[in-house]
Amino acid sequence: ALAFGGMKEWRMILEPKSLKVFSAIGFMYALGDYLEMASMGALSGAAYQVLLQSKLVITALMLWYIKGAKQAGLQWNLLVLIMLSMCVYMIGGSKSGSGGGGIPIMGVLNVLLKVTVSCLCAVLSDKYMKDFKNLPFYVQLAQLKVVWTLTILLISFADGTTWQQGFFNGLNPAACGVFFSFIVKCWSTMAILSLLDSVLKNIGEASAVLVIYFMNVCLPMFPDKFEVPSFLAVMVVILSVTAYVGAKSVCEKAALYDKMKK
Repeated sequence: ALAFGGMKEWRMILEPKSLKVFSAIGFMYALGDYLEMASMGALSGAAYQVLLQSKLVITALMLWYIKGAKQAGLQWNLLVLIMLSMCVYMIGGSKSGSGGGGIPIMGVLNVLLKVTVSCLCAVLSDKYMKDFKNLPFYVQLAQLKVVWTLTILLISFADGTTWQQGFFNGLNPAACGVFFSFIVKCWSTMAILSLLDSVLKNIGEASAVLVIYFMNVCLPMFPDKFEVPSFLAVMVVILSVTAYVGAKSVCEKAALYDKMKK
């Protein structure tokens, strides 16, 4: 803000009305980050990303309630299909996984809590980033990050291990790579929300499922092996999401046609 707009735009960060709104959203985003780390510690990357696709259904419901954006019957069928294919993947993984411990219940619960918080944040960000479109995108993001950063800092004091072991304990090139990837993810996510909508943001993230699945199978540091049922379940998720993307424009045109006929 200071680099592109000088002191005028830097002062916009402290604008009370928008700061209150984005601070509340930033607080929820921080809780979602904590739940994400807790769930990723208990689940494989592929299982985490597959479960994460429940965001499509929850986001659609929240958009319907908060913004009045309805889905057509075909879209609801596709969303339910995505949810059921996720269940197939998780059940298949619990029977054939090498760990033999079944589905990690706490990991799944953390993912579902993270999904609920993330969906609420995405819908609210979608709404208010457009309501406060007079503010530059980077000013909105700075307002989000104020309370977001403070909340994460408070959580780090409360977990009982971070500061006792040293804040930078375990920092290595791999951790730095993850850190910078999350920076890119955050900026790109917020840019998509400010320009498009929260459902399309979630659909974009769904494309990561197949990539992560093959990384889990191919890279030597992961114990997963290629299994046809798991691969087919992942493909059903991907193809269902692709069908949902394509159905949006078709349903909009059909609704417009029905309206013209009336």
